[in-house]
Order: sequence, then structure tokens, then C-alpha cells
Amino acid sequence: MIYLDYSATTPVAKEVLDTYVKVTTDYMANPNSLHKLGTSAKSLITASTNQIASILKVKPTEIIYTSGASESNNLALKGVCFKYKNRAKHIITTHLEHSSILSQIPFLEENGFTVDYVKLDSKGIVNLEDLKAKLSDDTLLVSIASVNSELGLRQPIEEIGKILKKYPKVIFHSDITQSIGKENIDLSNVDLASFSAQKFYGMKGIGCLIKKENISLEPLIHGGKSTTDFRSGTPATPLIVSLSKALRLATENLDEKKQHVLKLSNYLKEELSKLDLSINSNEFCIPHIVNISLKNIKAETMLHALENEDIYISTKTACSKGDYSEALFEVFQDKSRASSSLRISISHLTTKNEIEQFINVFKKLLVSLNLK
Repeated sequence: MIYLDYSATTPVAKEVLDTYVKVTTDYMANPNSLHKLGTSAKSLITASTNQIASILKVKPTEIIYTSGASESNNLALKGVCFKYKNRAKHIITTHLEHSSILSQIPFLEENGFTVDYVKLDSKGIVNLEDLKAKLSDDTLLVSIASVNSELGLRQPIEEIGKILKKYPKVIFHSDITQSIGKENIDLSNVDLASFSAQKFYGMKGIGCLIKKENISLEPLIHGGKSTTDFRSGTPATPLIVSLSKALRLATENLDEKKQHVLKLSNYLKEELSKLDLSINSNEFCIPHIVNISLKNIKAETMLHALENEDIYISTKTACSKGDYSEALFEVFQDKSRASSSLRISISHLTTKNEIEQFINVFKKLLVSLNLK
């Protein structure tokens, strides 16, 4: 098997799975219980939270555990909008966002909020002058992902954060799901940040929303005691501890891992550039994602042909809706290109041999599928 769909989800690291099993077995008590089994579990959560906070350079009290990035994104947007609904009603975002952001927009508009989409330049990067022009006294929230999940476009969230600091009433949220464990991201000027463990070799079903201490939220889930007032539910001790382990492992030797991915990505793009297709990822994209568009072959046809060869890629982000990639259409204004795209996503676990095998099979399939 050749797996090249790491941006959709990653395999759980053995060390992470071992941690999950051990904690499940040895720390089975509810961490809210007052007996020593409960307090032991709570101490383990506290230690894990402190480690996550140290890695991300935030405060332990700023960490909210969720079921994943989609819940974190919903808590960020709805939580801010309904907490501060009497202060302002204007939201700014982009067409490059994950569906868990964009799918909330109609609901928020129905509840009286207005939404503007900031313009992108020819490379797909946020136009900072247009962002400034769209800011007003009624702007409550700006939500811009650090890295787009389909093209891999890395937005200058550090610079955006500095701009927004001049507007103290504006709250800045960024979905960092596709950058965490791949890029060094500075959250100093970000108020809210969402991510999920499954993108960096952790367990599915656990994520975080980083919420800076000066920001408040209206909870999505009300109930009993938890690790925070902003998300109720019995703390999932094994998932929380395994998240901490996965994040530590993912951020170790980060530059070395990125260099490995960069070499593979450059080689892959060099070989693909010799073929009759379009390479959509550009110099502003992280090397982990290589997005292409086919000519005369449906993307799903190629995907399933590769699947028959035990090679796995994707057409667009697994959570997206519709027949074409909205992100690609926004960048290229070409519906045909946006509806025939394939995403090849690689990892530090990917080998040169796997990329070579993929290219050889891909070339043969291009010929055979064009003959049909």
C-alpha cells in the first residue's frame, strides 16, 4: 500500500496508541471524582495540558479540549458571535476555509450577522489591503486558516494578527489544523486557534480550541464539570494524554522532517510537470500538499484507478461539499480546473521509493485512461 492522503488523516503513531491503551487501562476513573483514582487521572490531564501549553506557547487555562477541529471551529465562530452579539455583527473570512467554517455562514447570517470574504491575490494569498478596507467598527470576528487543506496555501497569519491588533474589538480566529506539526506557527497575535490530533498521528475524536484569556465564548455544550467552563462533558483522559504525546512527537525535529518532505515534494512536482496536467500548488504552499488538475480524465476516475493499484490520494478535502473545489475555483476562476483536481499529500513517513512507484503507476494510468 502507498498512502498519500495524510492531509485527510494520519495513521496513529505506535507510541501514541501505546499511551492511549496504558491510560485507558491504568487511569479508568472519572477525573472529576474526588477519590484518589479520580485525582490521579486529573493530575495526568493537568500534566498533559501543561505540556501542550508549553509547546504552543500559550497558558494551560487557554486550552479547551473538543472532539476535533470541526467542533473547535464551531465553538470559535458561534461561541464568539453569540457571546458578543450585542457588540458587533460583522464577520470577515475567505473562500479558502474548511467546510466546518463555511457551512456555518448561512446559519450566522440567518441570525443577523453579515459576512464579507476578503480578496485573494493571483497566488491565493489574502490581500492585506482589502482586509484593512473591509474592517469597520462593526467587525467582530476575522477567521482565516493558517494553511488551506486542498492547495496547501500558507497564509501570513502572523502579519494578519499584527494588523488586527490595531482593532482591539476584533477577534482573530485561525484554523491551524493543516499547519500544526508541519510548520512553526506563532500564535502570539491569534485569539482563537483550532486543531485536531488526527492530523499529526494522534487519535481521532480529540482536538483543541486555544482561547486566549481575554476572550469569552458562549458554550455549544452545557452540562457538568469539565476541564473548562466553555465545553462541558467528562474529560476524556486517554484522548487528552494521547494528544499531548502526539503533539510532542510531531513537533520534535520539525525542521528535519520538513526538509525531507520538501525534497520529496520538489521531486514529485518536477516529475508531474513533465505530464499533461496542471500543478495548482505554488511557492506559497506547504510542501506536504501537491494539488494537480487533470485534463480529459475525471478526478474520481483516476482516484479509483489508483485505488485498484493500492495507492491512495484524494480529490478534495474529505469534508468538502459540492462537485468542485471552492478553494481552487476562488484562486483560478476555472470551474473545469476546480472540478478535476487531485490532492497528493505526503509526510515525513513517505519514502522516495513510494513517490517513484506512484509516479510510474500514475503515468501508465494517464495513458490507459486517455485511451478509453
